[in-house]
Amino acid sequence: MPALMALRKRAQGEKPLAGAKIVGCTHITAQTAVLIETLGALGAQCRWAACNIYSTLNEVAAALAEIGVPVFSWKGESEDDFWWCIDRCVNVEGWQPNMILDDGGDLTHWIYKKYPNMFKKIKGIVEESVTGVHRLYQLSKAGKLCVPAMNVNDSVTKQKFDNLYCCRESILDGLKRTTDMMFGGKQVVVCGYGEVGKGCCAALKAMGSIVYVTEIDPICALQACMDGFRLVKLNEVIRQVDIVITCTGNKNVVTREHLDRMKNGCIVCNMGHSNTEIDVASLRTPELTWERVRSQVDHVIWPDGKRIVLLAEGRLLNLSCSTVPTFVLSITATTQALALIELYNAPEGRYKQDVYLLPKKMDEYVASLHLPTFDAHLTELSDEQAKYLGLNKNGPFKPNYYRY
Repeated sequence: MPALMALRKRAQGEKPLAGAKIVGCTHITAQTAVLIETLGALGAQCRWAACNIYSTLNEVAAALAEIGVPVFSWKGESEDDFWWCIDRCVNVEGWQPNMILDDGGDLTHWIYKKYPNMFKKIKGIVEESVTGVHRLYQLSKAGKLCVPAMNVNDSVTKQKFDNLYCCRESILDGLKRTTDMMFGGKQVVVCGYGEVGKGCCAALKAMGSIVYVTEIDPICALQACMDGFRLVKLNEVIRQVDIVITCTGNKNVVTREHLDRMKNGCIVCNMGHSNTEIDVASLRTPELTWERVRSQVDHVIWPDGKRIVLLAEGRLLNLSCSTVPTFVLSITATTQALALIELYNAPEGRYKQDVYLLPKKMDEYVASLHLPTFDAHLTELSDEQAKYLGLNKNGPFKPNYYRY
């Protein structure tokens, strides 16, 4: 994780997070542990819970606890366990968080619901998922957001790298580890052609799969068509496809009606953050039989013998069933750390009770920290060129509205 190591080396003398008390709710993986250790090296105290009941690596949680970081999480929590862990993370005598690092918005939601007075001392929220950011904008619109929040999900370094490149690799890893399937010639429908959907489609197409896409947004839909994918409604292909992958962050994208019409052996999984995209609850009925065939793999069997293969019970496939590339997570973790430093150290009045994007200069800084890994060398503008373009030689090089 080169950028995180560089940040630790450059900033640990200054301790920019001295006095920060960060409560976090993210996936608890080895990469997260490096982020937590880095935040500690920069002066912060941390307490942590998991944002997903299946993605925790128990050995990592144990290692963090061993070095004194309070961690409340284990792989395979129940829904009640999940909320208990979040509560134990924040409800402790003599320890008041002043920063929130969230992935999905559940921690922020819990504090609003149970401990709203805590927000009097919280300086800001850093959120990294589509779902969590959506919740923050809803709070802001309703006038209920009482601290500044940083939308890390829509920073370029998160969206383009974690969402696109990470999913392009981890979708294949997750499917291979759980099903040992072959992709060549398989018919796949990917629901959603945002950055996650783009990554999944590119990987599957490269493996020889026949890929269909569903979309609600005409711009993303046109991108899918121009990239060579057939744009369909889910109902049109549900009987023939071998794999269904959701990537929307929405709810009830795959309904019980769709599940009833799938062919025998169809694999169903989710790459979006939320666990609401596939209506798994509708499958827990007496007439259907659930058969656990291996960790995170269930066969759901209909009375006529038809079965579908459900992965991770509809939760996030790659972090529940496989791993994600460490290099990409270095980009995301560094972006999160810089957002925490920015909000924590911002002078009063710089940020109001609203949702902000990470400053472009920080996005560029995160990217630049990763270039030495590739022995890559940036071209520098001459004074004349910088003047011609109206830019500072050191950036930022693109306006905020630029789409990479």
